[in-house]
Formats: sequence, C-alpha cells, structure tokens
Amino acid sequence: MEIAIVQGFYQQQPAYRLSHDLGTDYKTITRVYQRLRVAIYHVAELEGGKLNGEVEMDESYFGGRRKGKRGRGAAGKSVVLGLLERDGRVYTKVVERVTADALMTHIKQHTRKGSVYYTDTFRSYNSLHRFGKHHRLNHGKAFAYRGKNHINGIEGFWSFAKHILYNYRGVSKYHFPMYLKEVEYRFNHRSDNLFKLFISIYFGYVSP
Repeated sequence: MEIAIVQGFYQQQPAYRLSHDLGTDYKTITRVYQRLRVAIYHVAELEGGKLNGEVEMDESYFGGRRKGKRGRGAAGKSVVLGLLERDGRVYTKVVERVTADALMTHIKQHTRKGSVYYTDTFRSYNSLHRFGKHHRLNHGKAFAYRGKNHINGIEGFWSFAKHILYNYRGVSKYHFPMYLKEVEYRFNHRSDNLFKLFISIYFGYVSP
C-alpha cells in the first residue's frame, strides 16, 4: 500500500483524491506524504552544496491573497530566495527579510566566490560585486534580455514551482518550506526517474 501512496505522491495526486481512488484512510496517506516530504527536505539540503559558474538569483512571493511590490503588500506570503546555476541546479530558501545582509548571508553560504551573478536591479544585491562579477538586468529596458544578461532560468523555475504548488490548493506557512524543497528536488532531478528516487528516499532514508 505504501508503494501505491508513494506513486500517488510522484504523480502529484492530492491526498484527498488518492484516498478516494485507493479506498484508503486519508490520514494514512497524509502521514506517508508528510514523512516523504520531511525526508526530501533533508536530502535536498544535503545535495545543495555551493552553486558556481553563472548563477541567476531572484526572490518570489508565495501564498497569501495580496500582491505587491518587493517587501510591500506581502502580508501572509512566504518570501523565497532562489539561486539557479545555469545548466545546473536550483537552491531555494524561505527568508524572513530581503535586506542586503539577509540575502548576502545566504548567497555567501550557497555560491562559490568568483561566480558570475545575474540579478535584477533590486538594491539588496548592490554588494554582490564582493563575491564575483555582477550583471544587473533592468526589466524596463528593451535590450535587457540580449545575450547572457537575463534571469530567464530562475523565472522559469518560479513558474514551475507555482504550477506544482497550485495543485495542492493552499499550503500553510508552517509546512511551506517542505513543499518548496519537494519542488526544488523535482526540478533538480527532472531528468531522472523520480518515482525510483522517491521510493529509495522513503524506504531508505534515516532521519538525523
């Protein structure tokens, strides 16, 4: 039965729907889903390492009902910093603030010094030149996306993440980091056999 539930997780089936399809107690399914997400969270963090080369970064807001500018109108939303290594992995982190100090701390921890960074013109990125070459993308200018000066990769990841999370029809702020890491893991292993990976994680992972 657990294998069937892991398969439902792999297929992104909401727990209530899988409960109906399998004729299984809803609480049993949510327990398996929760255990798997906790394990994926730890595996994704262990795989994180430091990104290098050409790295795109951006923040995005998830959840809540209000839309707003950076740092404004974000009541009820979770703020996420995303770092994407071009032709490589993505790393995500839920952050409390988008101040320069807060963002630089995570960037220093999760990227290698000497990388080439691509961001928009948000002021909290102003000191990135301390870590490597910094290219700024001005969304308001027509030539902004010429050549390598773009953040299409991380913006594509935000679309990927929001499409998956939409299927879950609302995630609490408490559980959101685990759901986010699930999306990160799915993205980083999109060319792999995810079902086999989830089976291995669920049955073989030992919590620290």
